[in-house]
Amino acid sequence: MLFEEFGFDNRILKSMSHLGFDEATEIQSRAIPEAMAGRDLLASSKTGSGKTLAYLLPALHRVYKKKALSKRDPRVVVLVPTRELAKQVFGQLRLLLAGSRFTSILIQGGENFNDQHKSLQKDPHFIVATPGRLVDHLKQRHVFLEGLELLILDEADRMLDLGFAEAMRAINAAASHRQRQTLFFSATLDNTQVSEIANELLREPSRVAVGQGFDEHTDIAQHVLLCDHLDHKEALLKHLLLGQTIKQAIIFTATKSDTVRLSESISQWGLTTQALNGNLSQSARNKTMESFAKGQFTVLVSTDVASRGLDIANVSHVFNFDLPKQAEEFVHRTGRTGRAGFKGEAYSLVGPKDWVNFKAIEVFLQKTFTTEVIEGLEPKFKGLLQPKPVKQVIQKTKAKAPKKASKNLTKKPSAQPRFHDNQQDGFEAFKLPPKRFETPVSSDDED
Repeated sequence: MLFEEFGFDNRILKSMSHLGFDEATEIQSRAIPEAMAGRDLLASSKTGSGKTLAYLLPALHRVYKKKALSKRDPRVVVLVPTRELAKQVFGQLRLLLAGSRFTSILIQGGENFNDQHKSLQKDPHFIVATPGRLVDHLKQRHVFLEGLELLILDEADRMLDLGFAEAMRAINAAASHRQRQTLFFSATLDNTQVSEIANELLREPSRVAVGQGFDEHTDIAQHVLLCDHLDHKEALLKHLLLGQTIKQAIIFTATKSDTVRLSESISQWGLTTQALNGNLSQSARNKTMESFAKGQFTVLVSTDVASRGLDIANVSHVFNFDLPKQAEEFVHRTGRTGRAGFKGEAYSLVGPKDWVNFKAIEVFLQKTFTTEVIEGLEPKFKGLLQPKPVKQVIQKTKAKAPKKASKNLTKKPSAQPRFHDNQQDGFEAFKLPPKRFETPVSSDDED
């Protein structure tokens, strides 16, 4: 389906033409009409399917075509789980808004709180935010959401995994306008916690499911190599990096220290590389991501901070130096390659310590991987056998006569359950600030 068939405002079509987008993906073809019709939406699709445009384009169309519900409150809020994804979405939004009179800001942790307050005072039309930091501004009465028209939750399952459930509920309560529309995107909908919060936030939503979060990406070739130990892993990685034509590559490790150590080794192999992990400041992380996006170095060694929100077509290879503990994260990691119609290669190095995680990934993907061997680097490790179930042996013992109770023995009272006392623990439950009442906008207030 072509974008011009959706009936978008001409300004949107002009922006899409400049960005080189003509034909919609499956999730866009199915989600955009539902969103443009004003219905709440509950959608799922695999990573790299184009869901960012599936919610940004209907949001822009609504802002262009409809009168605002409030003069000062933001019209659209996009919630995302991580800073990296927030930055990615915000960058896409700014490109789409270029040349229009509508403004947008980015609200995320790790940035100056007072500077964000000043930006909020300018009454932006769009806010892209991480949930925790937006709630911080709600508590300080820096922003009001009574006039919010569209609340978008991207990767809602990941937000729940990171413990943002209460923040999501607080934002939902603050944006309580009866005409508010909600778009809810999640990698999976078959999750009790996801279903519960979706029922709280959405009103009679339309459902759109494109494949499943664990569906195999047809543009990514998966390779699995068994390894004996750490030195063997590094030898395999060196062979793969130097023996193939690599545009850009991302290597995922389990620990922050490994990103630095591996990056130093790769530099000695003659490749340009940088490390990315949570120990870096947000400005340093942003600088590294921007440099990688511009192609200023070839190999990014990272923890899972880069597994979501990084959309770079030149990433031809992904390497799982360590497998993730969560099977779902494997999909997001490998989904950093094979994007925008390009082919990608994903290599997973599986040692004895990775075996349990590897088998969990196979169960999650409902697939059995075939392992590969590189000549001269053959592994001795062939996998771990499943432990045999231990038979429970019940020993027959003679019943012992009960001991006579001591006359002076008094039974200790059972411990009383301790209930949480907010005042005792010094905890104050979150309370939304008072609503800011204002007169509704008349049809002549805004052109």
